[in-house]
Amino acid sequence: MFTKFNRTNYPPTEKPMMVWDGECGFCKYWVTRWKMYTGDRITYKTYQEVASQFKDIPLKEFKKASRLIEPNGSVYSGPDSAYRSFAYSEEKHWPWHDWYERFPVFTKLSDHSYNFIAKHRSFFYKLTVFCFGKDPKNSRPYWLYYVLLILAILCVLWIVL
Repeated sequence: MFTKFNRTNYPPTEKPMMVWDGECGFCKYWVTRWKMYTGDRITYKTYQEVASQFKDIPLKEFKKASRLIEPNGSVYSGPDSAYRSFAYSEEKHWPWHDWYERFPVFTKLSDHSYNFIAKHRSFFYKLTVFCFGKDPKNSRPYWLYYVLLILAILCVLWIVL
């Protein structure tokens, strides 16, 4: 499980920074999607580029989870880094960060799900591409087609049998 850090003594000076694993295809896919929502309101850097700037966060922890680090020194880890990043979205604000802070069950579910996905990134990258396509800037709802196909097959089987 990743370790949560509340603060850093070495925050970015201008705008929040999302620090992620630049060698992870799954991470790259979803960071590209987040950039579409947050625009230039967040700086996105790989931990390989910037981990040494944050002397109070061990390198091994950057390898385990993404971090959103704000100019005031606040650090959001793992799923909350993603949830908090959406606060910088122009389009709409999702309630997930508030839920993460207010509901312990949601927090535990998010943390354990994130940890499971992090340990199986290769599989979840393939699943992401299967469900949404290869281009994160132009994703398609292929998953919906798969669900509809399965429902159609089940209906045909139900009628035939």
